[in-house]
Amino acid sequence: MTTKALEGVRILDFTHVQSGPTCTQLLAWFGADVIKVERPGEGDATRGQLRDIPGVDSLYFTMLNHNKRSITLNAKTAGGKRLLESLIKHCDVLVENFAPGAMERMGLTWERIQQLNPRMVVGSVKGFGPGRYEDCKVYENVAQCAGGAASTTGFDDGPPVVTGAQIGDSGTGVHLALGIVTALYQRTHSGRGQKVLAPMQDAVLNLCRVKLRDQQRLERTHTLHEYPQYPDGKFGDAVPRAGNASGGGQPGWILKCKGWETDPNAYIYFITQAAVWPAVCRVIGEEGWIDDEAYATPQARLLHLKPIFKRIEQWTMSKTKFEAMEILNEFDIPCGPILSMKEIADDPWLRKSGTVVEVDHPTRGKHLTVGNPVKLSDSSTEVTRAPLLGEHTEEVLAELGYAASDLASLRAEGAI
Repeated sequence: MTTKALEGVRILDFTHVQSGPTCTQLLAWFGADVIKVERPGEGDATRGQLRDIPGVDSLYFTMLNHNKRSITLNAKTAGGKRLLESLIKHCDVLVENFAPGAMERMGLTWERIQQLNPRMVVGSVKGFGPGRYEDCKVYENVAQCAGGAASTTGFDDGPPVVTGAQIGDSGTGVHLALGIVTALYQRTHSGRGQKVLAPMQDAVLNLCRVKLRDQQRLERTHTLHEYPQYPDGKFGDAVPRAGNASGGGQPGWILKCKGWETDPNAYIYFITQAAVWPAVCRVIGEEGWIDDEAYATPQARLLHLKPIFKRIEQWTMSKTKFEAMEILNEFDIPCGPILSMKEIADDPWLRKSGTVVEVDHPTRGKHLTVGNPVKLSDSSTEVTRAPLLGEHTEEVLAELGYAASDLASLRAEGAI
């Protein structure tokens, strides 16, 4: 029988909303036993946010908390504090994304955790790392702005734009998961736990590293040839918004396809890669451009990108995005359709690969969720539903050695 990659690892999950739950869900998908700790009667705030069915856990919650067990615990009671300390002794990792200082106010300083369990790894999401903003509360779009994403996203004649990809929350959760697994590996030969910090600003900046690259190029050369502002516009002293430019050495743009007048997603991303330039010219019926000095080299084409893409768009507008994809792929021309969320949800190949998964929930019923984006050859991922509030409290406490009478006392005290 195949074991899961993180089987035997126990995670004490003190996370809520998105960044922390993204991290712990990844660990759960890889086989870790994730025990989600929630407040009695309330639970994770996202259980009730953006509900589409009254009185039922929201999709916001269920899609971020698969494969976990839920217990309720009130750490403000004496019994709750004792239970919390028992859990810390019982687990390998504690993950939290509380506001700065919250853990310390609960009495869970790093020193106290080390006293209870020297092998414990403590993973934390914070908005900012050490510095002038370290005590600030941060949400998704704040992180995108502070990490450099918003200032470089959008078109140069418009305001900064945040992206629909949750690079601040979920992006930070992915970074934290890697840090925790790395710390667990180091523990195999050090024998000690350690703190793992993932600031949201840092994670966003890591995902925007090509823009930091461009900032240094701009300061040295005062121009960025692959940006749409070149050669007609002027560059300032900071990396500008680049519209739909590819961000790399191969110019790319989003072009209209057949049906764009009524379908907001009838578009394709088209890259004029140097290696396939002759094929591009043949496909669009401009064979003369292959040997024309004005178009023959990548450097020469940079001066004519706008008319080049305008001509290519005349061709793409005669095809649906999927027809264009089939033709372009025959010639290895890099491209990709703009897929709506509806198209993604209905894609049979994404269902087959486990990227989009249907799960059954006891109160919500069947719904779609995102599966594990990382596939291991020897450890498949089974996506199970998110837990109901406190569903596993008795089960987990029994594993800690609590008897039925203990549970009754804790319940009477309001500790669980």
